[in-house]
Amino acid sequence: MEELKPIYEDEVECPVCGGKTLKYSVYTYVVPLAGEVVMEVWKCGVCGYRKSNVGLAGVGKAKRLKISVNTDRELRALVIKSSTARIEIPELGIEVVPGPAAEGYITTVEGVLEKILDNMPSECFNESHECHNVVVKIVDAMNAKLKFTLILEDPLGRSALVGENVPIVEEPLT
Repeated sequence: MEELKPIYEDEVECPVCGGKTLKYSVYTYVVPLAGEVVMEVWKCGVCGYRKSNVGLAGVGKAKRLKISVNTDRELRALVIKSSTARIEIPELGIEVVPGPAAEGYITTVEGVLEKILDNMPSECFNESHECHNVVVKIVDAMNAKLKFTLILEDPLGRSALVGENVPIVEEPLT
């Protein structure tokens, strides 16, 4: 794989340390089946602050994407989540709402579940805690033992769900 080269770079003021030491870089990359994506990276050479974002190139129409996950095939579907996107998994009672520091990323449906597990409070991994059942459900979902629906809503239309032979429903977001 060839090295990605930035299509734009600049140094701007860092929101943490205030120095004009925050390097901002923009890259483009073509993702098979999904098309061109834009990756933005901010990194401060003084304080180490980092932020990144990923999204489809260009701004589209607000949309809601849904995938019913029943097998390993759907778990391997690609998720391109921009920083403005919201994720919901109703069967698990999960809602991931973007905040001001939200980052975009590219992963799989299974990877989304891993990210959710990584952000669960540590007490939820204790079998005696009331939230442990959510961890068990997420692990079951990751092992295709629990059917669920992943909903991705993006007001800027820069997110996508992509998979071969995987039905994905796209609706306008109102």
